[in-house]
Amino acid sequence: MAIDTQSQDDHDQDPGLTTRNVWSLTATSFLTDVSSEMILNLLPLFLFDVLGVRTPLIGLIEGVAESTASLMKVFSGWFSDRLGRRKGLAVLGYSLSTVAKPFLYFAAGWGTVLGVRFTDRLGKGIRTAPRDALLAGSVKQERRGWAFGLHRAGDTAGAVVGLAIALGVLLASRGRGLDLDRGTFQLIVLLSLIPAVLAVLVLVFGAREVPVQGEGTNRPSLSLKQFDRSFLLFIGIMLIFTLGNSSDAFLILRAQNVGLTAAGILGMMLVFNLVYAGLSGPAGSLSDRWGRRRMLAAGWGLYVLVYVGFARAGAAWQVVGLMAVYGAFYGLTEGVARAFVADLVGADQRGMAYGVYHAAIGLAAFPASLIAGVLWQGAGSWAGLGPAAPFWFGAVLALAATLLLAWMPKPPSVKSAKS
Repeated sequence: MAIDTQSQDDHDQDPGLTTRNVWSLTATSFLTDVSSEMILNLLPLFLFDVLGVRTPLIGLIEGVAESTASLMKVFSGWFSDRLGRRKGLAVLGYSLSTVAKPFLYFAAGWGTVLGVRFTDRLGKGIRTAPRDALLAGSVKQERRGWAFGLHRAGDTAGAVVGLAIALGVLLASRGRGLDLDRGTFQLIVLLSLIPAVLAVLVLVFGAREVPVQGEGTNRPSLSLKQFDRSFLLFIGIMLIFTLGNSSDAFLILRAQNVGLTAAGILGMMLVFNLVYAGLSGPAGSLSDRWGRRRMLAAGWGLYVLVYVGFARAGAAWQVVGLMAVYGAFYGLTEGVARAFVADLVGADQRGMAYGVYHAAIGLAAFPASLIAGVLWQGAGSWAGLGPAAPFWFGAVLALAATLLLAWMPKPPSVKSAKS
């Protein structure tokens, strides 16, 4: 199917609806990330230090949680195209993740953590593609980068607040915050439920449905044949990049490896998210003028430098500086990549297109995290690289993906947003 760059839903938006949906979805993501980031960055430490789980199993938990749930993203996106509706599935997904979080309070082994992570990611799998399609359908194409940039900025600002709360609780509970214990982790889990519930309420009462053009006449299929070659090529490049982009749990473990305490790691992640949030909005707006691929290539180039740096890092201050640059990578690429997906497909394909995009990343995350865990503990030691091994691997694959992205032909029908 040809790329529909100027669909009816790009032209007939009510400005009030556009503003309401963009800000409601941004607020929902902000509150969700307040909740998630209070827990997520401490979870690898909880598994490793409190439960005694080793790195290959941590990689397995992260990989299974992300990859298995990613299959839902394709189905959910396709189903939202077929329904011609997005909001209901987004509400369901956010609600499921909220219901899963309290069970971390009772976790006494890795199996419970795996179950919670899987259910939480399943909720993300249900909501992500319909939510992104709803956001893309709420704005004109020439403002799409701005909308996704603002959304990512809000999401990441929530991470900053969540990390600050977790750091405050950790310092109050442990004095100097030198380590993490079960009681502190349980308290943080309980506090995380408040913003999680608020996020669902904001989405329910704040966002409005944007019907998909062609509802009742189009019958979207689950086949990739409906997509233009440019979209499929971009997905292939993303797969290569993601195979070297293991879970950020390994960045956290690397920070601990060079001497950062639990409190120091939370401070490091605050720096990361401040840079990420600060750059997401401007980068999205710049991509509307400068081009999506240029922004992505610049961000991926930073990623290569960061992973080489993590491979060679030997001091805590170096890791903190690298995480700041890592935040710049995310700010330059996350929202821009999602806007680029909408540029490459028709309005009635966006749900499944976002499902394919997120599923490809999620499915590649399983072998990526598993490989990283094995390289860290096994092959890395055999080759004399130790914890540096997964970062060298990621840098090489990221460099290859950047070169392929630069080679990728410009989609001929993308006119109003540069590629």
